[in-house]
Amino acid sequence: MWSQIAATISQVTNQPFQVEHRRSVGGGSINQAYAISSNDRTYFVKLNQPSKVAMFEAEALGLRQMAESQTIRVPYPFCWGVTDQAAYIVLEWLDLGHGNQQSWAKMGQNLAAMHRVTSDRGFGWQQNNTIGETPQINTWTANWIDFWCEHRLGYQFRLANRRGGHFPKQDQLLAAIPDLLTGHDPQPSLVHGDLWSGNAAVTKQGEPVILDPATYFGDREVDLAMSELFGSFPASFYQAYNAAFPLESGYAQRKILYNLYHILNHFNLFGGSYEYQANQMIGTLLSQR
Repeated sequence: MWSQIAATISQVTNQPFQVEHRRSVGGGSINQAYAISSNDRTYFVKLNQPSKVAMFEAEALGLRQMAESQTIRVPYPFCWGVTDQAAYIVLEWLDLGHGNQQSWAKMGQNLAAMHRVTSDRGFGWQQNNTIGETPQINTWTANWIDFWCEHRLGYQFRLANRRGGHFPKQDQLLAAIPDLLTGHDPQPSLVHGDLWSGNAAVTKQGEPVILDPATYFGDREVDLAMSELFGSFPASFYQAYNAAFPLESGYAQRKILYNLYHILNHFNLFGGSYEYQANQMIGTLLSQR
């Protein structure tokens, strides 16, 4: 397997490469992750079952699209594919450090710049991808309300119901989304799609980086909302973002609607208390109509 990966790296970089050193590194709960190196180069490699190769392909295409925007640093994806044992993706190795106020402010500025990249095809993306291991449907849709109702919350509710979840007010919520988003007309911005604290970092040189995307074109507020879901980013991030690209009024309410998608997804992935949390959020949203 490793010789096959090394051969592909050699081919795409036009530089001979052999795996002389390999060590397991942290890479999340979904994939196995390794640092592989020769004397002069190191790469980050993620592995999963061969059937997961489409997940890695979508990740690579999302990273390349964000890199091509020339707005924010991402680990460059060199190659991906399937060996006789596993699906893999090979990414640029980045030495990560600890950010300070200045680096997190730069993160906010750079993310705001990426959010100014828009699509003339509407909301969605060129192909479906994944949010965690859950399929994420990205069918192009002209209207944001329709996209969020059908391809985000509606899809997650259908999965959750099949899992045995109980959401007695889900239909009431879906019917209320036009009211909850009334007067809000977002542009289809290039978004990371899964921007929690584990997917944002700073290099040892102080450069902000975003990782592991679930890319699509959507309301830019989805990224800001998720950044607050599992522990907020530093205050300098939000101050710099708002200075560069101010959020519209009503964001505090929409934030709950957008984060409900991720809580439902966590229920579909992990079960447990996420059902209760989702129902609490649904109740809060319906009380705000």
